[in-house]
Amino acid sequence: MSHFRALSTTVLAAVAFTFGGCSEGAKASDQQSGSFKVALLTPGPVSDRSWNGGAYAGLMAIRDSLGAQVSHIQTKTPAEFDENFRQYGAKGFNLVFGHGFEFQDAALRVAPDFPNTVYVTTSGTSVAKNVAGVNFAFEEASYLAGMLAGKLTKSNVLGMIGGTELPPVKRSFEAFEQGAKATNPKARIIVSYIGNWDDASAGKEQAIAQISRGVDIIFQNADAAGLGVFQAVKESKGARIIGANANQNDIAPDHTLGSVVIDLPHAFLLIAKEVEKGGFTGKVFSLGLHDAVVTFVPNPRLSGSFPLDLLNAIDSTRKEMIAGSFAKKLLPDSAQPAVTK
Repeated sequence: MSHFRALSTTVLAAVAFTFGGCSEGAKASDQQSGSFKVALLTPGPVSDRSWNGGAYAGLMAIRDSLGAQVSHIQTKTPAEFDENFRQYGAKGFNLVFGHGFEFQDAALRVAPDFPNTVYVTTSGTSVAKNVAGVNFAFEEASYLAGMLAGKLTKSNVLGMIGGTELPPVKRSFEAFEQGAKATNPKARIIVSYIGNWDDASAGKEQAIAQISRGVDIIFQNADAAGLGVFQAVKESKGARIIGANANQNDIAPDHTLGSVVIDLPHAFLLIAKEVEKGGFTGKVFSLGLHDAVVTFVPNPRLSGSFPLDLLNAIDSTRKEMIAGSFAKKLLPDSAQPAVTK
């Protein structure tokens, strides 16, 4: 739909072309360019067409837009968080992204030893002199996705499948449930976690189990493991899915209702430009609908069959969120992120 902002096809194409050059495991992929040096640690493969793939596209956007020298490492264990943060600090990198909530503690441990390197953790809220977090308002777009799912479900049973039970994932699931019940008070929710972010077979098994319990729409946020959820939905008659983190509408175009998208290239560029200016002091970047970083993108292949009044309600709610006038409190105070340092 034209009134929703999606990731550009050029960005998605860039991801497709750069997967082959990315690093997997402990080896870094260094691409030489300018004097501004930016690195990325991802917890999973950038071939996931989701969280990690979007981050790698962001790294490429920094390289192409700012002429930066870039490097990427896929980390396997928490010990590698510290090791690689230190490695990039010792090499004089200006900016290092730890892509995920789980990188925060390592950033706080390492940062004091490398004061000239800025460490940024996505979905993180930890702050120090040269440590910043990025709080994506994922729950806003998740609420909109829930509104759609609540209205379109035929069984009144909706599923949510996550990789692991991280706070940002829980917040988005809570918001999805609130959105679903706003359009369908009878909606019932089933939540399950795979236990990892990489096992597509386990993701498929979780989806099959949910579908057997009457779930007809699944909101997944499981990175590479989520590809197994897509596969289960494609093979199940009547099941549909909502993607997360990237525009996943083309993974199963006849079954995907829409995607909750984080435009990570846009977000990474915003942050990199601020760091490149110099004099950066740690803070939490809060990015959401109002920054055009997070959005909900209905699948244009299917959206023509969605009730017009539903699309209008979603668009109206989106505009209220952007304007700051949305009255519904998405989350209890206890669930809100807090700056830890």
